[in-house]
Amino acid sequence: MRLLIAIATLLGLVAPSFAQADFSTNAKFAVLMDYESGTVIFQKDADARLEPASMTKLMTVAVVFNEIRAGRLSFDDQFFVSENAWRTGGASSGGSTMFADLNSQIRVEDLVRSVIIQSGNDAAIVLAEGIAGSEGTFAQMMNELARQIGLDGSNFTNSTGLPDPNEYSTARDLAELGRYLIREFPEYYHYFSEPEMEWNGIKQPNRNSLVEMGIGVDGLKTGHTEAAGYGSVTSTDQGDRRLVAVVHGLTSMRERTEEGRKLLTWGARAFERFTPYAAGAVVAEADVYGGEAAKVGLVGQGEIALYLPRGSRQCLSATVNYSGPLMPPIAQGDKIAELRVFCNDQLVQSAPLYAAQDVPQGDLVRRATDALKQLALGWL
Repeated sequence: MRLLIAIATLLGLVAPSFAQADFSTNAKFAVLMDYESGTVIFQKDADARLEPASMTKLMTVAVVFNEIRAGRLSFDDQFFVSENAWRTGGASSGGSTMFADLNSQIRVEDLVRSVIIQSGNDAAIVLAEGIAGSEGTFAQMMNELARQIGLDGSNFTNSTGLPDPNEYSTARDLAELGRYLIREFPEYYHYFSEPEMEWNGIKQPNRNSLVEMGIGVDGLKTGHTEAAGYGSVTSTDQGDRRLVAVVHGLTSMRERTEEGRKLLTWGARAFERFTPYAAGAVVAEADVYGGEAAKVGLVGQGEIALYLPRGSRQCLSATVNYSGPLMPPIAQGDKIAELRVFCNDQLVQSAPLYAAQDVPQGDLVRRATDALKQLALGWL
């Protein structure tokens, strides 16, 4: 069941007004997220399933980067271009391609650059086959990593994002994936802002046109299929913080660029930062049944930052939501709950909350006592 904890005193000293209602986008799905805290500043159908198209390739490169970090792969390794990769993702396929030659061998670094800059479908398949033997097995690796990251609304079946009814994600998950890549692999992030790449004598510009607009965008990835429309995951460090934005379900490349620009610019300029909780500060407590402790403290991932429209201070309320009853063992750092901030009953921001400490299983007396409580509440 869902438990709601009202915490009216959360920000009782200030009463800011949020501007979500004052911003609109043509995107069918959208998220604007603070990179440091994961706070969602704007959302539109953020948890609805969508076809990720070539934004899937962000998970492809995440797997590649993890393999390199684990020492199982090197940028200097070379992978073979199979007939499957050549036919499914090559020039004759009609999709975005590296123009890789059949039966050639290509360095992993060049394949990664193609996936990021050119959105090469052939390059993505070559990487998948080279790492896992087949695209299906590689997709299992993608899903395993997705679960580790916490992308609970996503499922991947291929490395390219080519249409498949069983491949899906959400705008929130794509934003979290962008945060993960920036946070975990800063040494590779420069690939996302390269303006162009040439292979086989064919020069292609970075498909993320916002990179060249001078608004601080330095990544990450665009996507498009006929059914899904146009979308992008982008990030900027313009202003006093880094933002990650997702827009999807648009009708053209031009509209994708404009809606992405509008969302990032609005987020960078319209808000001032307010930090109600420092890193490690307990926001609330959640009930635990059958544990050594009856409650577990909830903290943010680092400090919890809220972004208030400049010059406007009017309304605010908040809740902490989690699924209960919570049962041990609970490990410090487990994602437990979500802080939701409202203005006039409209959800305007959210941030994940995590267990502040371990809660092991309690002794027999504690477990029996709490079991009786759950029975009385109708949870057993």
